[in-house]
Amino acid sequence: MSANKTSGMPKVSVIIPSYNCEPYIAETIDSILNQSFKDIELIVVDDGSTDKTQEIVSSYGAPVRLIKQTNARVCAARNRGIREAKGEYICLMDHDDYWFPHKLARQLEEFEKHPEAGAVYSSFIRWHADSEAHFPEPTSFDLKSYSDDIDPDFSGWIYHQFLLDCWMLTSTAMFRAEVFQQCGVFDEALPYSEDWELWLRIARAYPMIQLRRPTTLYRQHLQQGNRIVRDVDYRTVLLTESVKNWGLCSRDGRCVARRKFLIQLAVYHAEFAFGHLKAGNRKTAITSFLKAWGCSPLNLKYLAYVPASLLGWRPKW
Repeated sequence: MSANKTSGMPKVSVIIPSYNCEPYIAETIDSILNQSFKDIELIVVDDGSTDKTQEIVSSYGAPVRLIKQTNARVCAARNRGIREAKGEYICLMDHDDYWFPHKLARQLEEFEKHPEAGAVYSSFIRWHADSEAHFPEPTSFDLKSYSDDIDPDFSGWIYHQFLLDCWMLTSTAMFRAEVFQQCGVFDEALPYSEDWELWLRIARAYPMIQLRRPTTLYRQHLQQGNRIVRDVDYRTVLLTESVKNWGLCSRDGRCVARRKFLIQLAVYHAEFAFGHLKAGNRKTAITSFLKAWGCSPLNLKYLAYVPASLLGWRPKW
């Protein structure tokens, strides 16, 4: 019998930060309560919703613990849930995503096999609505078409992989609770890339395991935070500072080549530029196109976008 069972504590704490998610929150909660593994506590930290989110969560009664707070944004809500959690393992579930029934059980299997791992995460499926704004039934996805094993390229010491992209979707991950004690929690000063910033810190301290078979449906809709044009290019700031502080290599010696890192950094500068150019912020766009070209000088298209921007061109996508 594990220590947490002896003490009466749950094996897994699941935390949902919620804010005005009336259309989706019930389906998200149901997917957690319908897990094949049942020894869980479910905590919803509502960040000052003004719709019926709190009412829907409250209707579940005892299986769900609702914590209400004044709006302080998602990082504060996640951190509140982490402080309240009593489980040996912690999952952070976005309020509009969906878990397949095997998720928790499958991840716990891998933790048993890999006691050194700080996190077990998985691939995911982007969940798009049809033309009538209906999302396909979760049972319509063929999970058996995916291999049920570990991806070695994205398992182990993978700090170097996170220098190229934020491979770990928050809703797919399970963490040992000790990880947050050792590495800290989400930086509440960051309005964007806050998950990526934490994953980089964790990846410096713990190996991780990635499952190839998806455990999660990642709902796609217009209210998502990654669709917002922001004043600061948080991605490139984060990655530049990470390389400055920690270099390009993981603890096991695996590294990302500097040229490959700079080419990807140029892509992010250009994406930031396109967003601002489409929004009419020509000066910010030109500055970012020049930064992209500085990272990848052989890619002359970044430089070509500067006079095009000055002449009034805007992307249509």
